[in-house]
Amino acid sequence: MSLAASLRDRRRGQAMPLVMGVVNITPDSFSDGGRFLDPAAALRHAEALVADGADLLDLGAESSRPGAAPLPLAEEGRRLLPVLRAAVRLGVPVSVDTYKPELMAEAVASGAAMLNDIRAFGAPGAFEVACRAAAGGTVLAMMHMRGDPATMQAGPAYADVVAEVRAFLGARVAAFRAAGVADDQLVIDPGFGFGKTVAHNVELLRHLDSLGAIGVAVLAGLSRKSTIGALTGRTQPEGRVFGSVAAALIAAQNGATILRVHDVAATRDALAVWQAVRTSR
Repeated sequence: MSLAASLRDRRRGQAMPLVMGVVNITPDSFSDGGRFLDPAAALRHAEALVADGADLLDLGAESSRPGAAPLPLAEEGRRLLPVLRAAVRLGVPVSVDTYKPELMAEAVASGAAMLNDIRAFGAPGAFEVACRAAAGGTVLAMMHMRGDPATMQAGPAYADVVAEVRAFLGARVAAFRAAGVADDQLVIDPGFGFGKTVAHNVELLRHLDSLGAIGVAVLAGLSRKSTIGALTGRTQPEGRVFGSVAAALIAAQNGATILRVHDVAATRDALAVWQAVRTSR
């Protein structure tokens, strides 16, 4: 089954959300920076995530943590592409987290099933590359971000965070629909932690179902983020597993189609219990 078909089934409520395992090929990710910078280590981690039950993988070679500086294109490609070319042989779809159109094109040519863009394909040339990729079957995930990683947490403010995020993502979806991209190939992400306070993130999670009304799949990525730390008092990302799993379950209950997580096995166990209760008669 294609990734687009899997997303369609889940939007119709026919299966649990897809669990997306995170592979950070970076020296400075907030959660596991440096552990998987070596390609062999990154591939071993990808294999472990698949063994734990990941339905798809998300590879990223440029950190988008608050305060992160941009990474040159050549260095991002050097980190990413060898891991991608190996990971596509692991038997699950692979997503690539990048906002650079040149790397998007290389990723699709190397077998990526999804392009995941924190800038919602807003960089010059990204929309055109994304539309060409979609014509070949690639799924497109677009995220809301206020500002950029270097500045996004400098006093973010909204009159109505849910309405503003919904309006932005709705406009991006409309642009792709107008270009002929099918709804089954579109994914929206509210961008938890990307230019939002803890209160903003909680409000978005509470009303995640309102994003589903746009009519495409919804991705939720709260795993180990500072909001989980603020709510639980856990200062270290690795101590935020239980809070992250709770947030993932709430996202699932509120209509998330994809859960982007670091802790695949724990998330799948929680979803299995939730699904059993949800479908019991």
